[in-house]
Amino acid sequence: MYFQSFDPSTLPEPLIGGPPPERLVHGTPVFKTWILDTPDDKTTAGLWASTPGAWRVAYDEWEFCTLLEGRAVVTEDGEPGVSVQAGDHLVFRPGYRGVWEVIDTVLKTFVAID
Repeated sequence: MYFQSFDPSTLPEPLIGGPPPERLVHGTPVFKTWILDTPDDKTTAGLWASTPGAWRVAYDEWEFCTLLEGRAVVTEDGEPGVSVQAGDHLVFRPGYRGVWEVIDTVLKTFVAID
């Protein structure tokens, strides 16, 4: 099959997790990740959700995402924070280092390429 819909009624069970304790800035965020497609060993597409909290991030992969719900502030090291909300589209490049702070529970679609 060469087409796949991100249909919420057919999602697989999510992977549940959170940031490693050493990366936690504040709160107790809980992550849910639904992997919808992995067409090769470098590309992953899916949905990701997080409850409020803040943690340090380090991207080794390229990621495009669209926020479907919620509000957050992403702060690249050495730069001012950027407020993002439902409807915003983001690209994170390899080497991005900073903090994700979820204000209101976020749900996003994503495509990540290692």
